[in-house]
Amino acid sequence: MRLKSISLLLIALFLVFGVVSSESDANNLLKWKASLRKQALLHPRLLLRTSTSSHVLLHKRLQKSMDDRPIYRPRNDDPKGHEKVEEHQGPNILLFVLVPLLAFIFIVLVCIIIFTIYRRYAMNMATGTCETKNGDIFSIWNYDGKNVYDDIVETTENFDDIYCIGMGGNGMVYEAELSTGQIVAVKKFHSSGNGDIIDMKSFRNEIRTLINIRHRNIVKLYGFCSHARYKFLVYEYMEKGSLDLILSSVQGATELDWLKRTNIIKGMARALSYMHHDCAMPMVHRDISSKNILLNPEFEACIADFGIARLLKPNSTNSTVVAGTYGYIAPELACTTRVTEKCDVYSFGVVALEVIVGKHPADLISTLSSPGGENILLKDVLDQRIPPPSPQAATEVISAMTLALACVRTRPESRPTMKHILRELSAHKTPFHTPFHSITLFQLMEI
Repeated sequence: MRLKSISLLLIALFLVFGVVSSESDANNLLKWKASLRKQALLHPRLLLRTSTSSHVLLHKRLQKSMDDRPIYRPRNDDPKGHEKVEEHQGPNILLFVLVPLLAFIFIVLVCIIIFTIYRRYAMNMATGTCETKNGDIFSIWNYDGKNVYDDIVETTENFDDIYCIGMGGNGMVYEAELSTGQIVAVKKFHSSGNGDIIDMKSFRNEIRTLINIRHRNIVKLYGFCSHARYKFLVYEYMEKGSLDLILSSVQGATELDWLKRTNIIKGMARALSYMHHDCAMPMVHRDISSKNILLNPEFEACIADFGIARLLKPNSTNSTVVAGTYGYIAPELACTTRVTEKCDVYSFGVVALEVIVGKHPADLISTLSSPGGENILLKDVLDQRIPPPSPQAATEVISAMTLALACVRTRPESRPTMKHILRELSAHKTPFHTPFHSITLFQLMEI
């Protein structure tokens, strides 16, 4: 509706300025003809050569009254006559050029202003300028926000625990079915006794972050609700749930063969490489962990929970308080508050190791830095709940393990970038020169 109104306004502006320009030109032409008639310097038929098609009718009306008047033609040797013609023609021709040009420039400026206003309106709609009822805010894209709110509250029975499918540091995630039949994931933020959200900063930060990024390996945000009673975010539903729940279950772990596991690692790498290197404003997630990696029906990984994500601003210290999940936080954050993309790289390495060994790799990481750790065989640390990898999958596992070990190095500057990791994971693999059953972790750490 707004776009239609703006289009009508533009048409009206063109019509108005077209009429103004035509009337202005007509008035100027009348003055010019009257001046010329007074000076008796030019036959009226010659006016047709200098006028536009919009002035032909005006010429015909004036021609009859001017045809009967005597015509004076200056002789070639009469320089004064030429001076008079040039004296009157110069300023008027300049006027004919300037008036339409100024009108055109004014119309262009008006169009730019209208376009800017419309663009700002569209951006506000995308960033949360949304339906408001009784002080409550609803913004569920492609849906009636109030109806969706009612659907979610009703289908979850006021967010009963039986519909809870996960939990995080600042809220719980519920499964909800809309009246359309679509299933969505709803993250309800923790609130105090009076209904105020405990972590409003995370609520706003997650909205602001996810509306500006779109990637196949980042969970999609459908909208949000800020109600006096509940505040929640609405996401696409990831059928397989979180990676940590799947790995903690024997049945879930057996579903993840080695090719699926390496594809999960590649999906995480794609998302983080996009965030670090391809976004208009690079950002760090700051809480990469297996509970924040969700899987779709094809076991493709999507990164979720951007509540503490942070933009990496140039010429800034990017200092902040330590945040994240214990066991996945980069060791340098114990002595500095400066967050960089290498913090995400470390967390990625921990999750990648977790996918390969089938559990949190805290013991493995500490063993690698102790005497005797160099003799650990790769085959001995793999998840024993599934068969050993096939020759094809073995090259993928070796590549993923090599990069994961590089990511958990103590010194941040020695860790690879996510762009490099993604390039290596996507590259064509050649068989390792050592038989798979004889490969040690020390060999992979030296690559």
